[in-house]
Amino acid sequence: MGAVWLAAMLFSSVAHADEAFVTSQGADALDIIDVATMTPLARLPIGGKPAGITVSRDGARAYVTSPEGKFLTIVDAKAHKVERRIAIAGGPLGVAAAPDGKRVYVADLYGRRLVEIDPEQGELRSVGVGAMASGVAVTPDGKTIIVADRDDNAISFIDAQSFARVATLPVGKHPFGVTIDATGARAYTANVESDDVSVIDIAARKVVGTLKTQSRPYTTALASGRVFVANQHADSVSVFDAATFAPLSVVKVGEYPEGIAAGGDGSRVYVASWFSNELWSIDAKTLKVEGKVETGDGPRAFGAFVKTME
Repeated sequence: MGAVWLAAMLFSSVAHADEAFVTSQGADALDIIDVATMTPLARLPIGGKPAGITVSRDGARAYVTSPEGKFLTIVDAKAHKVERRIAIAGGPLGVAAAPDGKRVYVADLYGRRLVEIDPEQGELRSVGVGAMASGVAVTPDGKTIIVADRDDNAISFIDAQSFARVATLPVGKHPFGVTIDATGARAYTANVESDDVSVIDIAARKVVGTLKTQSRPYTTALASGRVFVANQHADSVSVFDAATFAPLSVVKVGEYPEGIAAGGDGSRVYVASWFSNELWSIDAKTLKVEGKVETGDGPRAFGAFVKTME
């Protein structure tokens, strides 16, 4: 495998045998991990310093962005094989897939745009968004795309059908990751420089709450009625009640956590620690660390990186 792997702890079987697709930027690779046992399954060479990741809802494909290589890699998520690359000018970073899998949306960090990709045909359209476009998320009905415009301290709302920017909304300072809940009612932005998370009512296009985190929150995940926030500079995950916004706990994890995602049944949350080269597993209810596994160098896992096995 080219690296020494560590499974610090094994735990009991879970309802869904999920797999994590972790972009290891320093290793120029994608690590695929069985999170039921926290053991590696494959390491795929990607190139271009991969960072962003999303897995299609049906689990058939994973999409990986390489900002330095200026391309999107399409991965057969079932066979664990690279299918092909699609060139994208600028700095492709955040990525999200439409619920039906027919379109993929990529944020161009440097080009102030969101790019629409047909996985079979390549780039279709682009729309202007704010400065340093970072995280991307799509509502469950596929109608609305939200982009974190980092240097504008705002988010953009994109109508998926017309592919037009229909609204912007100020949030905290330097939003990076953006997550949408399973009902499509709320979005959450991790605001790196204001050390908080903005809670957004999507229909009203209004901030309805602010969650105060520890230092440098980068991404969020939702599980078991809770909001989990990866705090880079605090080596921790802040946990909040999603209904009341009350702070519940802080969980210590590895060094420089960045990517965070929930498992398919919501019982666990997985955190990629960028500097300590680890993927951690947290029980979403007890908030206990259940295990960790070594990854390639520089795991970012920026996006929806967990595939649920039915």
